[in-house]
Amino acid sequence: MENQKSKKMNLKNKIKNNKWDGASLFLAIFGIMFIAMVIRAFVIGGVSPQIMPNGQLAAQTRPVELSFSDVLRRAPDIQTMEIRGNDANGTLRDGTKYKATITYDPELLSKLSENGATISIDNSKSWVDYLGTWVPILMGLFFIWWIFRGLKGGAGGISRSLAQQNPTKITTGKTKTTFKDVAGIDSEKQELMEIVDFLKNKEKFKEVGARVPRGILLSGEPGTGKTLLARAIAGEANVPFFAASGSDFSGIIVGLGVAKIKEIFEMAKRNAPCILFIDEIDAIGQRRSTHSYNDQDREQTLNQLLIEMDGFANDTGIIVIGATNRPDMLDPALLRPGRFDRQVYIELPDLSGRREILELYSKKVKISSDVDLQDLARGTTGFSGADLENLLNEAALHAVRGGRKEIAQVDVEEARDKILMGPRKVRKMRPEDIKLTAYHEAGHAFLSIMYADITDPIHKATIIPRGRALGMVQHLPIDDKVSMTIAEVKANLAIYLAGRAAEETFFGPDKITTGAESDIAMATRLARYSITTAGLSSKVGLAAINQVNSLGNRTALEDASEKTAEIVDNEVKAWLDAAHTNATKLLSKNKETVRKLAEELLARETLTGEEIKEIVLGKQAKKSATKKTVKKVSKNGK
Repeated sequence: MENQKSKKMNLKNKIKNNKWDGASLFLAIFGIMFIAMVIRAFVIGGVSPQIMPNGQLAAQTRPVELSFSDVLRRAPDIQTMEIRGNDANGTLRDGTKYKATITYDPELLSKLSENGATISIDNSKSWVDYLGTWVPILMGLFFIWWIFRGLKGGAGGISRSLAQQNPTKITTGKTKTTFKDVAGIDSEKQELMEIVDFLKNKEKFKEVGARVPRGILLSGEPGTGKTLLARAIAGEANVPFFAASGSDFSGIIVGLGVAKIKEIFEMAKRNAPCILFIDEIDAIGQRRSTHSYNDQDREQTLNQLLIEMDGFANDTGIIVIGATNRPDMLDPALLRPGRFDRQVYIELPDLSGRREILELYSKKVKISSDVDLQDLARGTTGFSGADLENLLNEAALHAVRGGRKEIAQVDVEEARDKILMGPRKVRKMRPEDIKLTAYHEAGHAFLSIMYADITDPIHKATIIPRGRALGMVQHLPIDDKVSMTIAEVKANLAIYLAGRAAEETFFGPDKITTGAESDIAMATRLARYSITTAGLSSKVGLAAINQVNSLGNRTALEDASEKTAEIVDNEVKAWLDAAHTNATKLLSKNKETVRKLAEELLARETLTGEEIKEIVLGKQAKKSATKKTVKKVSKNGK
């Protein structure tokens, strides 16, 4: 009996699952119409075989097609004509069959009759004609019925049907990612341990009466590990993980987003306790507007999300985690307690965090013992976790291209330079341009040694062009800095402008180039920030003057009078002029040392920090085994 009942239930379920929806019915009707039109064309256009008196089939020829003017001209030759609508067919007096498209004309019919032609007019309709008349009417009535059924059924009508036909891309199941797979963000992991503890042991929270956050908003720069951290929470708690993107809830059909929000939340409730992760939540959670031209469908989707999040009971065990790069765009109602109670900002990893991330990812690749991960972490300030993983992958690809079976230090250096400045360029440059580039970079390197006690140590100098840059002087910070002294600011300004100063010192003011463009831009930004925001200028004082960016237009000064703006501009110019003068004096006093440094760059293309120190501080630089001529380094630049 039980087997029979189960078989009946399975049969009912199959019938229910195989039930046609509106789209399938429309497709079937269109298919019937297409077949009917094909049959009609075949019936009307086909030629029936004629039987001769001897019982044999007569040879058939294709009917001759006549235009309306041909019918008028050859009226005496027409013997019979059968008219059905605008289509006419018959035979000529020589036995030739014809077909034509004519317009009803009484004079034509009388003319044919006078010439002895037999004319018959058929006004009856075939089943194909009735099909072409009634099928569009029936389809219109069916569509109206479908619309009213959807309106009557609400979310279970049109929107639910379309939501089922266009399902949200939801990643389901349990994840194997845990907190061991997340490195460099220890404080953020500690902040989220309470969520894991609640999902594992929610009874102890009930005893105290504590309410665990219903929603957690993860924000931060791209690549900092927001999605990875959400998966790690689910994996650490060993609960189901549901993931969707905010763009999955938007569509061209009004109401589709609301239906999809209901769909994913119903799925989460059936599998509680669980983690419901919505990536790029700003796609549906943007701040609502009071303007008449706002997106009503998106706002309805946001309203449904607000209702679903606020309708949870405290013991459902559903934790909603949202991720975004733009938390400032979210609606305040979404961020209030009861929805996203806790906001966790994931910062870019610091020096120790970058070291942990590199150690984590280095276990997945073969890396040589000569690679210093601490130096690599020092040279990747501002890198996110995704950037560091990409750096090791680029190093592995470079090692494969070089025929090595493990990542060496040269591969890491090449990968870092490629990410920071772009791929190596092969350019044909004039010898004088290469020489000027070498002196430009030598100026940067020399000033870096002069101010080594208050600035970041120099790592290397190169005249190998990459991206838009023709050369580079790279520094490696000892640790992460949170602030700079005014002496450090002015030293960095001098280092930035030392390249232009070297061009003027060794080649004259008429030989300066546009190669200092990026140096001048960086120096200007640092000087303006120090004066308008950090309050390091005695003339401007401690007033904070914010910068206003108006969609790519000229940057203006906010909350500043014209007189104050003029003082700021003059002070920025004075700081830059003083830094340029300082760099020029140091280079002029040590021309021979700078010239020696430039010649070594011309010969060897790249100098390490230790080699630069040996040259500048008076020690003998190590000679390369094979020096390169100017022609051989014609690929390089500033």
